Amino acid sequence: MPELPHHIGVRSPEYALLGFLFQQPNHGYNLHQQLVSELGYVWHVSQSQTYNILKRLEAQGYISSTILAQEKLPPRQLLQITATGRKRFEEWLETPSGSSVRAIRLEFITRLFFAQKLFPEMIQAMLESQSFEINTALTRLELNRKNIPSQQTFNRLGLELRIQQLKSVRNWLIKCRKALKIMP
Repeated sequence: MPELPHHIGVRSPEYALLGFLFQQPNHGYNLHQQLVSELGYVWHVSQSQTYNILKRLEAQGYISSTILAQEKLPPRQLLQITATGRKRFEEWLETPSGSSVRAIRLEFITRLFFAQKLFPEMIQAMLESQSFEINTALTRLELNRKNIPSQQTFNRLGLELRIQQLKSVRNWLIKCRKALKIMP
């Protein structure tokens, strides 16, 4: 039976945008540029997608905007995170990313990025928590592999691929510790 997701997270850079606004108020264009320059290999979004996400975050009450007049230029919108947005971002930052490779590639790297910038004291606990998630998933998948009937070749191959991917993630987490100078 296929494994149910342990953690279903957001596959949108909305938390990255909240994180940038957690650091300081900013304009939509600048936020998009920051996302591209600092997390562009993690998140691939167009400027219009960024603006749509910001509009949705404002409609949900996680950010607010102020219109600033400019001499000889159109007015600009200054965005800032609300208290509700701060709480949501902090809760997300403390939540493990589950064990899917996609969640690690998108969410965990983004969490690690903001922890490094905002709360470096959290990094060790984040790495330990994520390693625990991966090891738990690997144990579960190894047990599942033993129970696959021999005639189910493609189920076995699919599960073996997932196991190999998670082993690679586990090794990558060790590299993260070294790169961030975090001892186990």
